[in-house]
Amino acid sequence: MRKNRSIATGMAMLFTVTAMLGCGDMSHRDADTVVGAGVGGVAGAVLTGGSPLGTVGGAAVGGVVGNQVGK
Repeated sequence: MRKNRSIATGMAMLFTVTAMLGCGDMSHRDADTVVGAGVGGVAGAVLTGGSPLGTVGGAAVGGVVGNQVGK
């Protein structure tokens, strides 16, 4: 179980870093969406003990929140 959590957290961090590297020519709102998705994915993974569904759900919710904050 700990291994799954570690893998999910690592994947969420990798996604966040990769997404942030591509933020150079994005609008502020787009960048906020990406950052929100990354943070939401990590939070979802941590809160659900590394559940893939929790990670994806957290990323989706975080992306929506980031998009709305970027308005």
